Amino acid sequence: MLSKQIEKVKERFKLNKIVWISDRGILTDKNINELIKKKENIDWITALTKPQVKKKAEKEGVQLGIFDERNLREITSDLYPGERLIVCRNPLVAEKNKIRRAELIKKTEEELNKIVVATTREKRKLKGSEKIGLRVGKVINKFKVGKYFEQEISEDKFNYKRKKELMTQEEKLDGIYIIRTSVSSSEMDSLSTVKNYKSLSKVEFAFRCYKTIDLNVRPIYHYKSDRVKGHIFLCMLAYYVEWHMKERLKSMLFEDEELEVISEKNLNFVISETAKEKKKKKRNKENNKIHSFRTLLSDLGTITLNKIRVNLNGKKIEFDKVTKPTILPEKILKLLGVSLYCTQ
Repeated sequence: MLSKQIEKVKERFKLNKIVWISDRGILTDKNINELIKKKENIDWITALTKPQVKKKAEKEGVQLGIFDERNLREITSDLYPGERLIVCRNPLVAEKNKIRRAELIKKTEEELNKIVVATTREKRKLKGSEKIGLRVGKVINKFKVGKYFEQEISEDKFNYKRKKELMTQEEKLDGIYIIRTSVSSSEMDSLSTVKNYKSLSKVEFAFRCYKTIDLNVRPIYHYKSDRVKGHIFLCMLAYYVEWHMKERLKSMLFEDEELEVISEKNLNFVISETAKEKKKKKRNKENNKIHSFRTLLSDLGTITLNKIRVNLNGKKIEFDKVTKPTILPEKILKLLGVSLYCTQ
């Protein structure tokens, strides 16, 4: 299926060469080896899965010292011959993961300590390995950090301790992800490769918008193929119009009006100071209230076309009248470059 889609894109748009960018779930090792590598003029960019990153770290190691100056480094690996690997580190994600893990481990230990006390108290002592195991299992399933604990359960006793070595290994990999690609460095440097891979987030947002957030393409109440295609086409056309509307209405939306920047120090798309101020104050540079796209559409919906019928001197007159927009819809129309009135 993937191979056919790549060929379809190549033929439809008359492309001599393709760089296929995809997430880890689609560009698996199997698809890369069986479908991609066998074709000419097709390169790809994807990322290693978490197990692959862990395997790489265990076999060849990932030294955190390489990130002292920059948050990305290009390396090679015997595990992925002929490929470029770009190791990236996001310090913010690393710190967030560390704090989150510590919180979950603390909460788990608090609950496990209650079980320890229950197995050692004099009255109504918790007994039986099955009952103790059930209590322990509920705690582990709740906080999902059981892999960090060694447990000892007997008929009348329960003890646990942290797997400190495993925790240390996991902390070293916090915030680290590895981009893998077949594109040569002469065609695309490390930073551009990372930037192109991270642009997938925009595509994913477009699909969310298309399927759930705004357009709700599903369910499709059609059964004939041409009608289904027509339905999908109209939804795609609607998203195309929405995208252009959002671009023109950026100053009135919670959108970043400045170009997103990615650097070697910060591998995330940087939010501009303007966008931060907008989010904080809920107002733009002109001190006007910021809206969501939906509220702007609601305001535009107040503009209606009315059919007016009057009786003037015994003569019936009929004409169309567009309601006069209030201040906000008028600003929206101005930014969109749309006029309600036809001029000849």
